[in-house]
Amino acid sequence: MLPTVSPCSWGSPTILRYALPMPETPPAPSAIRTLPSWLLGRAAARGRALVADALAEQGMKMWHHVVLAAVADLGPVAQAELGRSVSLDPKDMVGVLNDLQDAGLVERTPDPRDRRKNAVTITPQGHRTLRHCARAAHRANKELLAPLEEEERDHFMDMLTRVVRAEEDPAAG
Repeated sequence: MLPTVSPCSWGSPTILRYALPMPETPPAPSAIRTLPSWLLGRAAARGRALVADALAEQGMKMWHHVVLAAVADLGPVAQAELGRSVSLDPKDMVGVLNDLQDAGLVERTPDPRDRRKNAVTITPQGHRTLRHCARAAHRANKELLAPLEEEERDHFMDMLTRVVRAEEDPAAG
């Protein structure tokens, strides 16, 4: 059981944050809550939470899943290139890769082209885990879009894709 109070150095109790329930997000002012950016942000936050919970059931964290999926797509891949591909700080990448390697999901070996670098590859267990995570993420996203009819979901995904492509390539918008 998590403690609810902890004595400070001067002896007065302090409520620990992790023992308290998460507060609900207060409603945004009316001028804000109708903005597409605010609505997309709220939907994204809900989607991330659903996916994070689904991945946790598979024993995975979000960044571990992202890195494992990138290794599957790019591998064998240099560790530094992998970090750049997912925009993860090199120090954080080392920690994630340590966890994935300890779990037997990836292997790091000297890069045959440059032995000063590590090449990262996914293991058979990593492929199996990635398949389980993909199914879990799919179920979470299905839950996210459950309020929409199938045709609406398809249309919504098309529109979101256009919005993202416009950011990546303004001429595509």
